[in-house]
Amino acid sequence: MKAMIAWWDLDDSRQTIGSLREYLGAEGVQPWATVPGLCLKLWIADQEHNRWGALMVWESQAAPDHLLPPNRAAELIGYPPAHRFAFEVEATAVGIHSLTSLAGLGPALVT
Repeated sequence: MKAMIAWWDLDDSRQTIGSLREYLGAEGVQPWATVPGLCLKLWIADQEHNRWGALMVWESQAAPDHLLPPNRAAELIGYPPAHRFAFEVEATAVGIHSLTSLAGLGPALVT
């Protein structure tokens, strides 16, 4: 498995965490639900430091660019991520929880 992190500092963008959350709720999440090999994508925000990003976990490696949805976050923010890292996943664990699925969670999807 592979994990990837993309992280933006929003200080030089007209976008805010709130506007990016609205984008996710309106259209940003669904295109990722059919990406081959993607196990999980988490969109993350750090209000205190005005940062926005995503964590993706892949079965083996990221899908080729032609199979990925357009990078609308970069288009909206106006520049590529300040940081992009890829890692080997050394181990996984799933804790005991009451969630039936990890899909469809988060404030961007609350109606």
